[in-house]
Amino acid sequence: MGDDHWPGEWLRGVLGVCVMRVLLEGPSHGYAITQRLGAAGLGTVKGGTLYPLLGRLEEAGHVEVEWRPGEGGPGRKYFALTPSGRVHARDQAARWATFTTMTRELTDGALASREDLT
Repeated sequence: MGDDHWPGEWLRGVLGVCVMRVLLEGPSHGYAITQRLGAAGLGTVKGGTLYPLLGRLEEAGHVEVEWRPGEGGPGRKYFALTPSGRVHARDQAARWATFTTMTRELTDGALASREDLT
């Protein structure tokens, strides 16, 4: 299964955690964030999904925005985690790790061979 075949509800569930993880690496603009997510195997994240999420993170005080001039082109909006955003990002990552451990314990049973189920 390719990375563009992840169910949408899975991506919606993890996207905030992953975007904050990318921003822990430093300030970034939207296109670079989508490229990093794609390189991590999440597939194509469209701006119509990413920018509302970044807006919610900004409203919550986790992200701050800065316009930077472009090199020979239009300026770009850069997103950076605030100090509280860095704490929130790490907390969410830890909680997600606990959640995935619990769900793996449940779902790994479906990976058993057919012979094991009879």
